[in-house]
Amino acid sequence: MLYPVYVHPGDAKHAHGVTFPDFPGCFSAADTWSDLPAAVQEAVEAHFNGEPDAVPPPTPLENLVNQAEYAGGVWMLVELDLSRIDTRPVRLNVSLPSNLVQQIDAWAESHHMTRSGFLASAVKKAMAAGS
Repeated sequence: MLYPVYVHPGDAKHAHGVTFPDFPGCFSAADTWSDLPAAVQEAVEAHFNGEPDAVPPPTPLENLVNQAEYAGGVWMLVELDLSRIDTRPVRLNVSLPSNLVQQIDAWAESHHMTRSGFLASAVKKAMAAGS
């Protein structure tokens, strides 16, 4: 979903600062313009941390551009992946060999984890290693 953000351009000594008109109290910054979208996504994920229902709809940019508090900067429309905010568990039906499930359960138990917790951790580690 596209959201308006207001960028306070930085310089050689200061990062570009980002204000979110739709998310009071949420701020971000990045040293380069190309790093802004990722920094904005990360800030929104941290701000709403597992509360996707708390995210308001975007304000139309035309309702914001003439407000006095937004002067001297630049507007950007940023695509936010709101699905990354939703950390609610989802039940899956996965088929695995019985002996593998036994190995998973034994490993998880010996490390004081649940099967789901171990599998989630393993998947995150594998995806991070593959990027």
